[in-house]
Amino acid sequence: MTDRVPQLRQTVIDTTDTRALAEFYRQFLGYHYRPGDEPPAPGGPDPQAGWLVLHTPGGASVLAFQRVEELPEVTWPDGAHPQMLHLDLTVPDVDELEHQRERALSLGAWQLLDRTDDPDEPLYVFADPSGHPFCVFVG
Repeated sequence: MTDRVPQLRQTVIDTTDTRALAEFYRQFLGYHYRPGDEPPAPGGPDPQAGWLVLHTPGGASVLAFQRVEELPEVTWPDGAHPQMLHLDLTVPDVDELEHQRERALSLGAWQLLDRTDDPDEPLYVFADPSGHPFCVFVG
């Protein structure tokens, strides 16, 4: 018998502003829009604003953004809505970790935790512009 398993196509992130969150991750991770999902001309309507997909430079679909009317505020690390999932992103060293911290903050993320003093796994936990936690660590 052959093992038959589904293939993961992408991770979908709920948000009340698909374009803003897609732009954050597009810029932070160096991804690009699926053809047809690019931003509209300035001032024009955004017909794709309910569902947007980002691809890696190699063309793989990795992140999608789905518009929802409401999104509970994340209460990470505890509370009623600590998180449903989060992204783990790695960098090669502490210097790059600091560089990516500055980039994340400049793009609209905010810092939730600084664990850069951990000798085994220095890391930051951030919230993206919609409030979803994500980690950047040396790995």
